[in-house]
Amino acid sequence: MKAALDDTGTFADTAADPLAAARAIAPLLRDEAPKIETLGQLTPPVVDALHARGLYRLLLPRHLHGYGIGIEAFVKVMEALAAVDASTAWCVGQGNGCSMAAGYVEPAVAREIWGDDPRGVLAWGFQVEGRAKVVTGGYLVNGKWAFGSGGHHATWMGGHCHVELPDGSLLTDCDGKPIERTMLFRQDQLTWSSTWDVVGLRGSGSDTYTVTNLFVPEPYTVRRDVPEERRIDDAFYQFSTTSAYSCGFAGVSMGIARGMLDALKLLAQTKKPSHTERMLRDSPVMHHLIAENEAVLRSARAFVLEAIRDGEDCIRRNGTLDLESKVMMRLASTTAIQRAKQVAEFAYHEAGATAIFASSTFERKMRDIHASTQQVQGRTGHIESCGQYFLGLNPTARFI
Repeated sequence: MKAALDDTGTFADTAADPLAAARAIAPLLRDEAPKIETLGQLTPPVVDALHARGLYRLLLPRHLHGYGIGIEAFVKVMEALAAVDASTAWCVGQGNGCSMAAGYVEPAVAREIWGDDPRGVLAWGFQVEGRAKVVTGGYLVNGKWAFGSGGHHATWMGGHCHVELPDGSLLTDCDGKPIERTMLFRQDQLTWSSTWDVVGLRGSGSDTYTVTNLFVPEPYTVRRDVPEERRIDDAFYQFSTTSAYSCGFAGVSMGIARGMLDALKLLAQTKKPSHTERMLRDSPVMHHLIAENEAVLRSARAFVLEAIRDGEDCIRRNGTLDLESKVMMRLASTTAIQRAKQVAEFAYHEAGATAIFASSTFERKMRDIHASTQQVQGRTGHIESCGQYFLGLNPTARFI
Protein backbone atom coordinates (compact mmCIF):
# COMPACT_ATOMS: atom_id res chain seq x y z
CA MET A 1 0.00 0.00 0.00
CA LYS A 2 1.37 3.44 -0.93
CA ALA A 3 2.24 5.98 1.73
CA ALA A 4 -0.23 8.61 0.57
CA LEU A 5 -2.41 9.72 -2.28
CA ASP A 6 -0.19 10.80 -5.14
CA ASP A 7 -1.19 12.32 -8.47
CA THR A 8 -2.57 9.00 -9.66
CA GLY A 9 -4.85 8.69 -6.64
CA THR A 10 -3.52 5.72 -4.69
CA PHE A 11 -4.69 4.80 -1.20
CA ALA A 12 -3.23 6.33 1.93
CA ASP A 13 -1.04 4.27 4.23
CA THR A 14 -3.53 3.25 6.89
CA ALA A 15 -0.78 1.65 8.95
CA ALA A 16 0.29 5.18 9.88
CA ASP A 17 -0.81 7.06 13.00
CA PRO A 18 -4.04 8.94 12.16
CA LEU A 19 -3.68 11.32 15.11
CA ALA A 20 -0.21 12.29 13.92
CA ALA A 21 -1.68 12.72 10.44
CA ALA A 22 -4.34 15.08 11.78
CA ARG A 23 -1.76 17.13 13.65
CA ALA A 24 0.48 17.28 10.58
CA ILE A 25 -2.11 19.20 8.57
CA ALA A 26 -2.71 21.79 11.31
CA PRO A 27 -0.61 24.48 9.56
CA LEU A 28 -2.58 23.98 6.35
CA LEU A 29 -5.90 24.16 8.21
CA ARG A 30 -4.80 27.33 9.97
CA ASP A 31 -3.95 28.95 6.64
CA GLU A 32 -7.09 27.74 4.88
CA ALA A 33 -9.60 28.40 7.68
CA PRO A 34 -10.53 31.95 6.53
CA LYS A 35 -10.99 30.67 2.98
CA ILE A 36 -13.15 27.79 4.21
CA GLU A 37 -15.28 30.27 6.11
CA THR A 38 -15.73 32.50 3.05
CA LEU A 39 -16.28 29.66 0.58
CA GLY A 40 -18.80 27.90 2.80
CA GLN A 41 -17.16 24.52 2.28
CA LEU A 42 -13.73 22.91 2.52
CA THR A 43 -11.13 24.15 0.08
CA PRO A 44 -9.51 21.79 -2.47
CA PRO A 45 -6.10 21.79 -0.68
CA VAL A 46 -7.77 20.71 2.56
CA VAL A 47 -9.83 17.98 0.87
CA ASP A 48 -6.70 16.70 -0.86
CA ALA A 49 -4.78 16.66 2.42
CA LEU A 50 -7.55 14.75 4.19
CA HIS A 51 -7.59 12.11 1.46
CA ALA A 52 -3.80 11.95 1.33
CA ARG A 53 -3.74 10.97 4.99
CA GLY A 54 -6.80 8.73 4.93
CA LEU A 55 -8.69 10.86 7.42
CA TYR A 56 -12.06 10.06 5.85
CA ARG A 57 -11.28 6.37 6.49
CA LEU A 58 -10.81 6.26 10.24
CA LEU A 59 -13.68 3.84 10.98
CA LEU A 60 -13.57 1.80 7.79
CA PRO A 61 -12.27 -1.78 8.10
CA ARG A 62 -8.83 -2.51 6.72
CA HIS A 63 -10.11 -4.68 3.88
CA LEU A 64 -11.70 -1.49 2.52
CA HIS A 65 -8.43 0.42 2.95
CA GLY A 66 -9.49 1.95 6.26
CA TYR A 67 -7.67 2.59 9.52
CA GLY A 68 -10.23 0.69 11.60
CA ILE A 69 -9.06 2.67 14.63
CA GLY A 70 -12.14 2.48 16.84
CA ILE A 71 -14.15 5.24 18.46
CA GLU A 72 -11.65 6.38 21.13
CA ALA A 73 -8.95 7.20 18.58
CA PHE A 74 -11.61 8.71 16.34
CA VAL A 75 -12.55 11.16 19.11
CA LYS A 76 -8.92 12.19 19.51
CA VAL A 77 -8.56 12.89 15.79
CA MET A 78 -11.74 14.98 15.86
CA GLU A 79 -10.33 17.01 18.75
CA ALA A 80 -7.05 17.65 16.94
CA LEU A 81 -8.77 18.85 13.77
CA ALA A 82 -11.41 20.94 15.57
CA ALA A 83 -8.83 22.73 17.68
CA VAL A 84 -7.67 24.32 14.42
CA ASP A 85 -10.77 24.36 12.19
CA ALA A 86 -14.13 23.04 13.37
CA SER A 87 -15.74 22.92 9.93
CA THR A 88 -13.06 20.53 8.70
CA ALA A 89 -13.52 18.34 11.75
CA TRP A 90 -17.29 18.40 11.31
CA CYS A 91 -17.08 17.18 7.71
CA VAL A 92 -14.56 14.49 8.61
CA GLY A 93 -16.73 13.38 11.53
CA GLN A 94 -19.81 13.14 9.34
CA GLY A 95 -18.03 11.20 6.60
CA ASN A 96 -16.59 8.73 9.08
CA GLY A 97 -19.90 8.23 10.86
CA CYS A 98 -21.59 7.53 7.54
CA SER A 99 -18.83 5.09 6.62
CA MET A 100 -20.17 2.70 9.27
CA ALA A 101 -22.81 1.85 6.66
CA ALA A 102 -20.05 -0.30 5.12
CA GLY A 103 -20.92 -2.93 7.71
CA TYR A 104 -24.52 -3.17 6.48
CA VAL A 105 -24.40 -3.05 2.67
CA GLU A 106 -23.52 -5.89 0.33
CA PRO A 107 -19.73 -6.38 0.07
CA ALA A 108 -19.72 -5.49 -3.63
CA VAL A 109 -21.40 -2.17 -2.90
CA ALA A 110 -18.98 -1.41 -0.06
CA ARG A 111 -16.08 -2.09 -2.42
CA GLU A 112 -17.58 0.19 -5.05
CA ILE A 113 -18.08 3.09 -2.65
CA TRP A 114 -14.91 2.80 -0.56
CA GLY A 115 -12.74 -0.16 -1.53
CA ASP A 116 -12.15 0.71 -5.19
CA ASP A 117 -12.06 4.50 -4.88
CA PRO A 118 -9.34 6.13 -2.77
CA ARG A 119 -11.43 9.31 -2.61
CA GLY A 120 -14.67 7.49 -1.83
CA VAL A 121 -16.75 9.30 0.79
CA LEU A 122 -20.37 8.77 1.79
CA ALA A 123 -22.33 11.58 3.45
CA TRP A 124 -25.97 12.36 4.15
CA GLY A 125 -28.33 14.83 5.77
CA PHE A 126 -30.09 14.39 9.05
CA GLN A 127 -33.86 14.29 8.58
CA VAL A 128 -36.03 11.53 7.17
CA GLU A 129 -37.48 13.63 4.35
CA GLY A 130 -37.72 11.06 1.56
CA ARG A 131 -40.15 8.49 0.25
CA ALA A 132 -38.87 5.30 -1.40
CA LYS A 133 -41.58 3.50 -3.36
CA VAL A 134 -41.05 -0.23 -3.83
CA VAL A 135 -40.67 -1.13 -7.52
CA THR A 136 -39.18 -4.10 -9.32
CA GLY A 137 -35.52 -4.45 -8.34
CA GLY A 138 -35.44 -1.55 -5.93
CA TYR A 139 -37.07 1.77 -5.14
CA LEU A 140 -38.27 4.91 -6.86
CA VAL A 141 -37.03 7.71 -4.65
CA ASN A 142 -38.18 11.29 -4.14
CA GLY A 143 -36.80 13.38 -1.33
CA LYS A 144 -35.24 16.52 0.04
CA TRP A 145 -32.68 16.44 2.82
CA ALA A 146 -31.05 19.30 4.73
CA PHE A 147 -27.85 19.43 6.80
CA GLY A 148 -25.78 17.57 4.20
CA SER A 149 -22.51 18.26 6.03
CA GLY A 150 -19.45 17.65 3.89
CA GLY A 151 -21.64 16.41 1.08
CA HIS A 152 -20.13 18.64 -1.59
CA HIS A 153 -16.93 16.61 -1.35
CA ALA A 154 -18.59 13.20 -1.08
CA THR A 155 -18.68 10.78 -3.98
CA TRP A 156 -21.90 9.18 -2.68
CA MET A 157 -24.83 10.59 -0.75
CA GLY A 158 -27.54 8.95 1.29
CA GLY A 159 -31.18 9.87 1.69
CA HIS A 160 -33.14 8.58 4.70
CA CYS A 161 -36.56 7.47 3.51
CA HIS A 162 -39.77 5.87 4.65
CA VAL A 163 -40.64 2.93 2.42
CA GLU A 164 -43.89 3.06 0.45
CA LEU A 165 -45.41 -0.29 -0.49
CA PRO A 166 -47.14 -0.83 -3.87
CA ASP A 167 -50.55 -0.25 -2.25
CA GLY A 168 -49.44 3.18 -1.02
CA SER A 169 -49.08 2.22 2.65
CA LEU A 170 -45.83 2.61 4.58
CA LEU A 171 -43.68 -0.34 5.59
CA THR A 172 -43.68 -0.58 9.39
CA ASP A 173 -41.84 -2.52 12.06
CA CYS A 174 -43.37 -4.85 14.65
CA ASP A 175 -44.35 -1.84 16.75
CA GLY A 176 -46.19 -0.22 13.87
CA LYS A 177 -43.57 2.51 13.37
CA PRO A 178 -42.49 3.41 9.80
CA ILE A 179 -39.21 1.76 8.86
CA GLU A 180 -36.38 4.07 7.84
CA ARG A 181 -34.18 2.93 4.98
CA THR A 182 -31.29 4.92 3.55
CA MET A 183 -30.98 5.14 -0.22
CA LEU A 184 -27.44 5.50 -1.59
CA PHE A 185 -26.82 7.41 -4.81
CA ARG A 186 -23.93 9.04 -6.61
CA GLN A 187 -23.10 12.72 -6.36
CA ASP A 188 -24.09 13.27 -9.99
CA GLN A 189 -27.63 11.97 -9.35
CA LEU A 190 -28.75 14.77 -7.02
CA THR A 191 -29.34 18.51 -7.02
CA TRP A 192 -27.90 20.87 -4.42
CA SER A 193 -29.58 23.98 -3.02
CA SER A 194 -27.53 26.63 -1.23
CA THR A 195 -29.25 26.93 2.15
CA TRP A 196 -26.33 26.96 4.61
CA ASP A 197 -26.40 30.58 5.81
CA VAL A 198 -25.58 30.18 9.48
CA VAL A 199 -23.70 31.60 12.44
CA GLY A 200 -21.08 28.92 12.98
CA LEU A 201 -19.57 25.92 11.21
CA ARG A 202 -20.03 27.99 8.08
CA GLY A 203 -17.44 25.97 6.19
CA SER A 204 -19.16 22.61 6.62
CA GLY A 205 -21.26 23.16 3.50
CA SER A 206 -24.29 21.59 5.16
CA ASP A 207 -26.62 22.45 2.30
CA THR A 208 -29.86 20.84 1.11
CA TYR A 209 -30.05 18.25 -1.67
CA THR A 210 -32.89 16.63 -3.59
CA VAL A 211 -33.59 13.69 -5.89
CA THR A 212 -36.65 13.27 -8.07
CA ASN A 213 -37.96 9.94 -9.40
CA LEU A 214 -34.56 8.33 -8.95
CA PHE A 215 -34.36 4.56 -9.25
CA VAL A 216 -32.15 3.05 -6.54
CA PRO A 217 -31.41 -0.70 -6.82
CA GLU A 218 -32.09 -2.74 -3.68
CA PRO A 219 -28.38 -3.44 -2.96
CA TYR A 220 -27.72 0.32 -2.79
CA THR A 221 -29.88 0.72 0.30
CA VAL A 222 -29.09 0.26 3.95
CA ARG A 223 -30.89 -0.05 7.25
CA ARG A 224 -28.22 0.87 9.74
CA ASP A 225 -27.71 -0.67 13.17
CA VAL A 226 -30.05 -3.59 12.46
CA PRO A 227 -28.25 -6.82 13.43
CA GLU A 228 -30.06 -8.90 10.80
CA GLU A 229 -28.60 -6.72 8.06
CA ARG A 230 -25.04 -6.59 9.35
CA ARG A 231 -22.58 -7.95 6.76
CA ILE A 232 -19.28 -7.60 8.63
CA ASP A 233 -18.78 -9.85 11.64
CA ASP A 234 -16.57 -7.56 13.69
CA ALA A 235 -16.93 -6.51 17.32
CA PHE A 236 -16.64 -2.85 16.30
CA TYR A 237 -20.06 -2.99 14.64
CA GLN A 238 -21.68 -3.67 17.99
CA PHE A 239 -21.29 0.07 18.36
CA SER A 240 -24.04 1.95 16.56
CA THR A 241 -23.71 4.90 14.22
CA THR A 242 -25.29 6.91 17.04
CA SER A 243 -22.33 5.92 19.23
CA ALA A 244 -19.90 7.15 16.59
CA TYR A 245 -21.75 10.38 15.91
CA SER A 246 -22.28 11.30 19.56
CA CYS A 247 -18.69 10.68 20.59
CA GLY A 248 -17.22 12.11 17.39
CA PHE A 249 -19.16 15.36 17.58
CA ALA A 250 -18.33 15.60 21.29
CA GLY A 251 -14.73 15.44 20.12
CA VAL A 252 -15.39 18.37 17.80
CA SER A 253 -16.84 20.50 20.60
CA MET A 254 -14.04 19.55 22.98
CA GLY A 255 -11.49 20.37 20.27
CA ILE A 256 -12.96 23.84 19.75
CA ALA A 257 -12.82 24.47 23.49
CA ARG A 258 -9.26 23.19 23.66
CA GLY A 259 -8.23 25.52 20.85
CA MET A 260 -9.80 28.51 22.62
CA LEU A 261 -8.37 27.65 26.02
CA ASP A 262 -4.87 27.24 24.59
CA ALA A 263 -5.27 30.51 22.66
CA LEU A 264 -6.20 32.27 25.89
CA LYS A 265 -3.13 30.89 27.65
CA LEU A 266 -0.97 32.15 24.79
CA LEU A 267 -2.66 35.56 24.81
CA ALA A 268 -2.16 35.83 28.57
CA GLN A 269 1.61 35.84 28.06
CA THR A 270 1.54 39.18 26.27
CA LYS A 271 -1.76 40.93 27.00
CA LYS A 272 -2.01 43.64 29.59
CA PRO A 273 -5.72 44.42 30.03
CA SER A 274 -6.62 48.10 29.91
CA HIS A 275 -6.56 49.99 33.19
CA THR A 276 -4.35 47.36 34.81
CA GLU A 277 -0.64 47.25 35.62
CA ARG A 278 0.10 43.57 35.11
CA MET A 279 -0.01 40.96 32.41
CA LEU A 280 -3.03 38.68 32.25
CA ARG A 281 -0.78 35.75 33.16
CA ASP A 282 0.09 37.41 36.47
CA SER A 283 -3.50 37.70 37.71
CA PRO A 284 -4.33 35.38 40.65
CA VAL A 285 -7.92 35.30 39.41
CA MET A 286 -6.72 34.06 36.02
CA HIS A 287 -4.54 31.43 37.71
CA HIS A 288 -7.61 29.99 39.41
CA LEU A 289 -9.91 30.20 36.38
CA ILE A 290 -7.44 28.63 33.96
CA ALA A 291 -6.90 25.67 36.29
CA GLU A 292 -10.62 25.32 36.96
CA ASN A 293 -11.49 25.25 33.25
CA GLU A 294 -8.68 22.82 32.48
CA ALA A 295 -10.28 20.55 35.08
CA VAL A 296 -13.75 20.96 33.53
CA LEU A 297 -12.59 20.16 30.01
CA ARG A 298 -10.26 17.32 30.96
CA SER A 299 -12.89 15.74 33.21
CA ALA A 300 -15.48 15.81 30.44
CA ARG A 301 -12.99 14.29 28.03
CA ALA A 302 -12.02 11.57 30.50
CA PHE A 303 -15.69 10.64 30.95
CA VAL A 304 -16.14 10.24 27.19
CA LEU A 305 -13.06 8.06 26.81
CA GLU A 306 -13.97 6.01 29.88
CA ALA A 307 -17.47 5.35 28.53
CA ILE A 308 -16.01 4.20 25.21
CA ARG A 309 -13.54 1.86 26.89
CA ASP A 310 -16.23 0.46 29.17
CA GLY A 311 -18.34 -0.16 26.06
CA GLU A 312 -15.47 -2.04 24.45
CA ASP A 313 -15.05 -4.13 27.61
CA CYS A 314 -18.78 -4.90 27.55
CA ILE A 315 -18.57 -6.10 23.95
CA ARG A 316 -15.58 -8.31 24.76
CA ARG A 317 -17.43 -9.85 27.72
CA ASN A 318 -20.91 -10.22 26.27
CA GLY A 319 -20.51 -10.00 22.51
CA THR A 320 -22.83 -7.00 22.40
CA LEU A 321 -23.20 -3.47 23.74
CA ASP A 322 -25.68 -3.41 26.62
CA LEU A 323 -28.11 -0.62 27.46
CA GLU A 324 -26.05 0.73 30.34
CA SER A 325 -23.05 1.19 28.05
CA LYS A 326 -25.19 3.02 25.51
CA VAL A 327 -26.62 5.27 28.21
CA MET A 328 -23.18 6.10 29.58
CA MET A 329 -21.84 6.96 26.12
CA ARG A 330 -24.84 9.19 25.54
CA LEU A 331 -24.50 10.89 28.93
CA ALA A 332 -20.76 11.37 28.52
CA SER A 333 -20.93 12.79 25.00
CA THR A 334 -23.84 15.16 25.57
CA THR A 335 -22.31 16.37 28.84
CA ALA A 336 -18.95 16.90 27.13
CA ILE A 337 -20.57 19.07 24.44
CA GLN A 338 -22.17 21.27 27.10
CA ARG A 339 -18.99 21.48 29.20
CA ALA A 340 -16.98 22.38 26.12
CA LYS A 341 -19.30 25.32 25.49
CA GLN A 342 -18.81 26.43 29.10
CA VAL A 343 -15.03 26.42 28.71
CA ALA A 344 -15.17 28.15 25.33
CA GLU A 345 -17.35 30.93 26.70
CA PHE A 346 -14.89 31.41 29.57
CA ALA A 347 -11.96 31.73 27.16
CA TYR A 348 -13.83 34.16 24.94
CA HIS A 349 -14.85 36.37 27.83
CA GLU A 350 -11.42 36.49 29.45
CA ALA A 351 -9.76 37.38 26.13
CA GLY A 352 -11.59 40.69 26.40
CA ALA A 353 -11.95 42.99 23.40
CA THR A 354 -9.29 40.97 21.57
CA ALA A 355 -11.89 38.24 21.02
CA ILE A 356 -14.47 40.35 19.18
CA PHE A 357 -12.47 40.98 16.02
CA ALA A 358 -13.10 38.80 12.99
CA SER A 359 -9.34 38.41 12.62
CA SER A 360 -9.20 36.76 16.03
CA THR A 361 -9.28 32.99 16.45
CA PHE A 362 -11.70 33.48 19.33
CA GLU A 363 -14.45 35.05 17.22
CA ARG A 364 -14.82 32.22 14.71
CA LYS A 365 -14.39 29.51 17.32
CA MET A 366 -17.04 31.11 19.51
CA ARG A 367 -19.54 30.94 16.65
CA ASP A 368 -18.48 27.38 15.89
CA ILE A 369 -18.94 26.13 19.45
CA HIS A 370 -22.44 27.54 19.58
CA ALA A 371 -23.34 25.92 16.27
CA SER A 372 -21.93 22.58 17.40
CA THR A 373 -23.98 22.53 20.59
CA GLN A 374 -27.21 23.13 18.65
CA GLN A 375 -26.86 19.83 16.80
CA VAL A 376 -28.94 16.85 17.93
CA GLN A 377 -26.02 15.24 19.79
CA GLY A 378 -25.88 18.19 22.18
CA ARG A 379 -29.60 18.21 22.97
CA THR A 380 -30.15 18.58 26.71
CA GLY A 381 -33.18 16.30 26.48
CA HIS A 382 -30.74 13.40 26.24
CA ILE A 383 -29.88 13.94 29.89
CA GLU A 384 -33.51 13.28 30.81
CA SER A 385 -33.40 9.93 29.00
CA CYS A 386 -30.25 8.94 30.88
CA GLY A 387 -31.93 9.89 34.14
CA GLN A 388 -34.86 7.65 33.26
CA TYR A 389 -32.44 4.72 33.03
CA PHE A 390 -30.80 5.53 36.38
CA LEU A 391 -34.25 5.53 38.02
CA GLY A 392 -35.14 2.11 36.68
CA LEU A 393 -37.27 3.31 33.77
CA ASN A 394 -36.93 2.50 30.08
CA PRO A 395 -35.26 5.42 28.27
CA THR A 396 -37.65 6.95 25.75
CA ALA A 397 -35.09 8.70 23.55
CA ARG A 398 -34.37 7.47 20.05
CA PHE A 399 -30.71 8.49 20.28
CA ILE A 400 -29.54 6.33 23.16
